[in-house]
Amino acid sequence: MVSLVPEPIFYIGSFSITNTILDTLFVDFVLFVLIITISRGIKIVPNLFQNVIELIIKTFYDLTEQIAGERTKKIFPFFMSFFIFILIANWSEFIPGFSSIGFFHHGEQGEKTLVPLFRSATSDLNATLALAMISAVATHFLSVRTLGIKEYIGRYFSLNPINLFVGILELIGEFTKIISLSFRLFGNIFAGGVVLGIISGIFAIIIPLPFLLLEIIVGFVQALIFGMLTMAFMAILTTPHNPQHAKEV
Repeated sequence: MVSLVPEPIFYIGSFSITNTILDTLFVDFVLFVLIITISRGIKIVPNLFQNVIELIIKTFYDLTEQIAGERTKKIFPFFMSFFIFILIANWSEFIPGFSSIGFFHHGEQGEKTLVPLFRSATSDLNATLALAMISAVATHFLSVRTLGIKEYIGRYFSLNPINLFVGILELIGEFTKIISLSFRLFGNIFAGGVVLGIISGIFAIIIPLPFLLLEIIVGFVQALIFGMLTMAFMAILTTPHNPQHAKEV
């Protein structure tokens, strides 16, 4: 049975290090290795690996440009950062032995349950909520830098009663975005892990393969959705009500 909350592996003082925190550190390590490897391997005449990387980046950059337009250079790094981190976190649970290496914990009724050392970070609501909050803070920070503080505040507050009402609704909507982003990602990844765990526990081979393929697709789609929604929110909040009030960074 998959626990709804992440399981603590060890403690540093009163702070518990859970299996989802270990997975986050693992994802960070993978990203660090990828950054070093790719940056050192860049050549004027690209090899196959560099061509694939450049094709992927160009595809996502063109996608961002279709939505963000002239603000693409500001928004694209955020979009790709969220997408790559969430994608690796989602797919980390498919590494052979990743979720089966751990220790047994004796429950209250004496039953033994396996506590894995690693668990996908995005199956932890704390992690997805943190990602959603970072997305929201980055979006509003970028909006202030692009439009200026006066134009930014004017989006939500106005002396016109109708505009003020609409602005308050938009302000409330910013909080619902955080809830929507975090619960969508958490719900899909956690539910997928539960289903895959149940099927794998009943059938050893063959039958779990379609569910595994489905979860790989879901992991990619959820990472893309989170990144694209962040990109769309940034594009909207960096668009001035009055183009003459826009401030170039």
